[in-house]
Amino acid sequence: MAPPARGTAQDYREVLKRLWLLDEVPGWVPSRNHFNRLGQSPKHQLADPALAARLLGVSAQSLITRSDIGPAELRDGPMLGGLFESLVTLSVRVYAQSAGAAVSHVRTHNGDHEIDLIVERADGKVVAFEVKLASAVTDKDVQHLRWLRIQLGTDLPDAAVITTGKVAYWRADGIAVIPLALLGV
Repeated sequence: MAPPARGTAQDYREVLKRLWLLDEVPGWVPSRNHFNRLGQSPKHQLADPALAARLLGVSAQSLITRSDIGPAELRDGPMLGGLFESLVTLSVRVYAQSAGAAVSHVRTHNGDHEIDLIVERADGKVVAFEVKLASAVTDKDVQHLRWLRIQLGTDLPDAAVITTGKVAYWRADGIAVIPLALLGV
């Protein structure tokens, strides 16, 4: 099946936004730092990932793999990853709005760097978040956060990876690892 025409997809996005079912996460336009070649296209998230799962007929059972000899594990796949990122985005937006901050994302034009969420305060300082559907975080998972730290210096007071893990901790490089269940606690 061929994807819909660009104009058709834009029309559907507009209707979903008017119904408050689709949230745009705009591309970040830095207020104090000038980057070369940042993409400005928004990312789109359904306003409530539970609604998306329901509409797609995805059950909790279909998102996990059960093992007769061990605990249930999350099934790796684009559906679960997308729903998890939507849930993290929804949560971060709620906290950011209550603090008077704006939420966006970063993507360079050539795609070498992408950061899932940027929370920018009124003073121009930002906190950056990567979203990973994993309980353990590797150096590869934080490479874009490290790049952003080099670009922004003290304008990036903190960076974190939001995971499915059970324990929050600071990595040796100063990047926080926070399970979604502990975000905002």
